[in-house]
Amino acid sequence: MNAVVAAHGLGKQYRRRWALRDCTLEIPTGRVTGLVGPNGAGKTTLLNLAVGILSPTVGTIEVCGGRPAASSAQLAKVGFVAQDTPTYAGLTIADHLRLGAHLNPRWDQAAARRRIDRLGLDQRQKAGRLSGGQRAQLALTLGLAKRPELLVLDEPVASLDPLARREFLQVLMEAVAEEEISVLLSSHVVSDLERVCDHAVVLVDSQVRVAGDVDRLLATHHRLSGPRRDPDSLPADQHVVWASHTDRQSTYVVRTESRVLDPSWSTTPLGLEDLVLAYMEGSAPAVQSSPELEVIP
Repeated sequence: MNAVVAAHGLGKQYRRRWALRDCTLEIPTGRVTGLVGPNGAGKTTLLNLAVGILSPTVGTIEVCGGRPAASSAQLAKVGFVAQDTPTYAGLTIADHLRLGAHLNPRWDQAAARRRIDRLGLDQRQKAGRLSGGQRAQLALTLGLAKRPELLVLDEPVASLDPLARREFLQVLMEAVAEEEISVLLSSHVVSDLERVCDHAVVLVDSQVRVAGDVDRLLATHHRLSGPRRDPDSLPADQHVVWASHTDRQSTYVVRTESRVLDPSWSTTPLGLEDLVLAYMEGSAPAVQSSPELEVIP
């Protein structure tokens, strides 16, 4: 697999607290990858390591074939929109475009102006007078006009209303289709990721719990409900991700490559949000399968 981000044993420690640890994963090139997990799971830390804002305490990370922020050429390969969608309140939109052209060697001024016009924004308007959704769209435009190989977005729609979120994600997907870039997008709103992502990474307690293509993840995870039974009685190839029991009934979320043939089980498929919640609430065993699906304890 050609990886746009490759981390091996990656960790970041602040004094005695690990914000990220034992992170080993490969994010494929040309995909829209969703990074999801609870608050404090290490999502922002991983993204800041990927763009070179932070340096690892242990382990290694490569982005677009090189060490993050190692050179001006490496910096040019990565676009980044931080959680607060940073813009300069006192500068106009036109000022932002001129600044972007000055700082970025591969800057596409024509594309930036087209996106601003398509959004109906006045280039003379100062960023400080834009709505939250408009500032987010401006920040996205700046990131895309850099013509990066990888666009990294850290909770870019967290503070937006549902309509502004939808418009932001629509513009993002149009740009991905037009320019064929790789995207790494973090969010705690799984429904947003489900609409735009074809690859997913779940972070829990500062560690990667599962990573893989979304279609593959959903095809290999099932919810089983039936008469109460001990997990040790399940087939060896059914790996328990999450379990709940009443006096008479057991409900499991399991990962398996095989069909569930036991007629005593009622089997239902999972959505991405169900799968993510199962890994957030449960504990996965130490299993690593095919390159399309990695599970890490």
